[in-house]
Amino acid sequence: MSNRLGAGKHIPSADTWGASEHLALRSDNSKSNKRKYGGKGDMTDIGTVGALGLSVVSSVSIVIVNKYLISTLGYRYVTFLTALHQIVTAGALRVASKVGLLEPKAIDRGALLRFSVLNGVSIGFLNLSLGFNSVGFYQMTKLAIIPCTVFIQTSFYGKVFSTRVKACLGVLLGGVAIATITDLQLNALGATLSFCAVVTTCVSQIWTNTMQKQYGITSTQLLFAASPFMAATLSIIAVPLDNALVGGTPIDFEYTTAVTCVAILSCLIAVAVNFSTFLVIGKCDAVTYQVLGHLKTMLVLAFGFFMLNNPASMRNIGGILCALLGMMAYGYCENLDKKQAEASKIVLPSNDYGKSQQ
Repeated sequence: MSNRLGAGKHIPSADTWGASEHLALRSDNSKSNKRKYGGKGDMTDIGTVGALGLSVVSSVSIVIVNKYLISTLGYRYVTFLTALHQIVTAGALRVASKVGLLEPKAIDRGALLRFSVLNGVSIGFLNLSLGFNSVGFYQMTKLAIIPCTVFIQTSFYGKVFSTRVKACLGVLLGGVAIATITDLQLNALGATLSFCAVVTTCVSQIWTNTMQKQYGITSTQLLFAASPFMAATLSIIAVPLDNALVGGTPIDFEYTTAVTCVAILSCLIAVAVNFSTFLVIGKCDAVTYQVLGHLKTMLVLAFGFFMLNNPASMRNIGGILCALLGMMAYGYCENLDKKQAEASKIVLPSNDYGKSQQ
């Protein structure tokens, strides 16, 4: 089967250089009619809302817990903590498999390794970007992920983003920039690391979506298969990376009862974060997941302003409101585009019947 879409451009995927592919083909007309007349479409909408909600709640929770762990308790080994998150996630999913809550599914090993290593490396580049850049430039790096993802999906995956969706994304990114960016200090090494972080993050998140469709697997099955390799990748790079960024190693750190308990809580929440991340990207796409990520950022900022009495300017508040407006407009326009796309694929039964009688 040809692995091309659109104007003859090659579609990069996690198994482009691996074994033979198999694509699950489904009837677009059948799905559209089910949504039109109720049934699975309604359940899909409920599942998507649930995934988005779980992602927001778990991500905001882990940010608050990690902020306390790092800022208050002084545990600064972020990459090592992320490796622990993946180890606990891999263990939790294997327990779920043992008790019958999850049915593992085989995935091409080469594609799985590429996907897992890329995910781990992208986390490393993001941490390096934060370490070698100002906070403002790091925020710009995160903002660049959405336009980069749109470019990759448009250029290589044949996905079309309407003008109104792009305009909504522009409003969203402008609002986040106003609310979060305070300084921009550029250096060659930091810029290079940021570029690598953006590209690897975009591709890994796109692959999270395409691999689920390509192999006919659920988000949980993909996470089950990938999490051990992601944990191994992060474990290998964690100690030298954290040592370069903050000095010392997590092995030398003095673990108090408070640090241990909060770290365990962070790992438990991380299971929900990892699960919801794969679920959201599988049900929606990488751009929607990034939009959701900026929503979490705005919620964390608002929490700090209103609950912790952090200083806030009219610029911060205006940026948050602008970002929220862009998010709501994006959700509305994206949903409208999907409905229009589905309506255009519906084949009227009466026309088919009339043709069959001729």
